[in-house]
Amino acid sequence: MKTYKVKDLMVPLSEYAMVPKDASLYDAVLALEKAQEDFDHTRYRHRAILIADESGNVIGKMSQLDVLRALEPKYGELQDRHGLARFGFTKKFMKSMLNHYHLWDGALEDICKKAANAPVSQYMYTPSEGEYVDEEAGLDEAIHQLVLGHHQSLLVTQSGSITGVLRLTDVFAAIFHSMKACFIE
Repeated sequence: MKTYKVKDLMVPLSEYAMVPKDASLYDAVLALEKAQEDFDHTRYRHRAILIADESGNVIGKMSQLDVLRALEPKYGELQDRHGLARFGFTKKFMKSMLNHYHLWDGALEDICKKAANAPVSQYMYTPSEGEYVDEEAGLDEAIHQLVLGHHQSLLVTQSGSITGVLRLTDVFAAIFHSMKACFIE
């Protein structure tokens, strides 16, 4: 099996969807759509948007789930950043919460207004220390961080600056191809 470094599998920052912190949810979704269209179609599509400060430095991330949460603010009353589903709630219980809190009541009718007015900075996720990995690190270190942190991606750094994103999907694809190679030989 080839020995990978993080930089071998990362998506360069220049190819990732990024918006300024004062952008709207609508701007963020448009940036994600454009990045998906422009990205190498032989690879998995992007599912997150990076948020930048005034100097262009990455200060946060927004996933597709974060966008959905932002469009229905009542989720703030219900769950923390880790989500309720991880606690093993039944579908019946979750449906009762949907009805009790009136989630999505009228939300779709107002989706354009919400998307245009909601700033990404209000809903973005600020990465923790464990979500950064050096581009010279081995794949073993990155996998360890992804698994223990339950992360979908890691921000890749070189000398303290973010240079790209290492996505779980790309790591999994590399592992999968290595597994297949073992059985072909």
